[in-house]
Amino acid sequence: MNYLINSCTDPHWNMAHDEFLLESLREQVFCLWQNRPSVIIGLNQSPYAEVDLKYLESRDITLARRVTGGGAVYHDLGNLNYSIAGPLADMENAYGLMAETLQSLGVDAQRSGRNDILVDGRKCSGYAKRLSRDRMMIHGTLMWDVNLETLTRALAVPGSKLQAAGIASVRSRVANLKDYLPRFHDLRAFQDALQEKLAGDSPEIRLTPEQIRNIDQMADGKFRSWEWNFGRSPSASFAAGRKFACGTIQVQYTLRHGVFESLIFGGDFLGNRPAEQLAAALIGQKPEALLRMSVADYFDGVTPEELAGLF
Repeated sequence: MNYLINSCTDPHWNMAHDEFLLESLREQVFCLWQNRPSVIIGLNQSPYAEVDLKYLESRDITLARRVTGGGAVYHDLGNLNYSIAGPLADMENAYGLMAETLQSLGVDAQRSGRNDILVDGRKCSGYAKRLSRDRMMIHGTLMWDVNLETLTRALAVPGSKLQAAGIASVRSRVANLKDYLPRFHDLRAFQDALQEKLAGDSPEIRLTPEQIRNIDQMADGKFRSWEWNFGRSPSASFAAGRKFACGTIQVQYTLRHGVFESLIFGGDFLGNRPAEQLAAALIGQKPEALLRMSVADYFDGVTPEELAGLF
């Protein structure tokens, strides 16, 4: 199968590269690639419901939205990703291709459920798909030596498949492939072997400068934008509470397309003005709008940064 080499580890650029493979090429191709630490959410997910956004910010972990459905996944440089795209008629065997290739390298990999690949009953890969006109793309992960603690923390919020899971629980359900392929001393050796198996004698496709510029523009105009990563989020409801100097503040709120759709403050707090006024002012705004408001008028002694910590 023809292939492309992609050494970029920028998640937003790589999401644009995947869309380019699907939309702009005609032949069947594959690409092996990596992302720096990032969480990639599915096309129809809300990051507020799937991801611990505060943890991502504290660890400089990038959030990106892909063009395929499915759930949120964590990527780092211990993970190898693959993309296969081509005319629909050529993609009949693409679903099983990665499991078969792993088997040829000595791993007893088996497809399971909708979109998982298991080794020894544990998940080592998940994949998603997208159809566009007469072309299809399948892309997925291959866990080689992923940081499971970071993975768990990044995804440990209500709505995540890893909700409330401890590290031991995660380790019992997922597998890093390095434990099953000791003959490969590192991920690079594994990637080279995988590349050779998939490519055979097929040629490399090299993108033109114009094609690379098109991907750059797509990455900047779409995949890095707040509108793409947050603004298209469906409704998600939350509740939280904490004790402050003014008393206990409780919040119930719904975010839709990344802005407040509803917001209610409750609790035994003290303030000079009704908190309903602040809630009304925030409807239709992003949560970070709190940082520009004088919240101490509604909650004695509370700073905007403290109140924003509830959301």
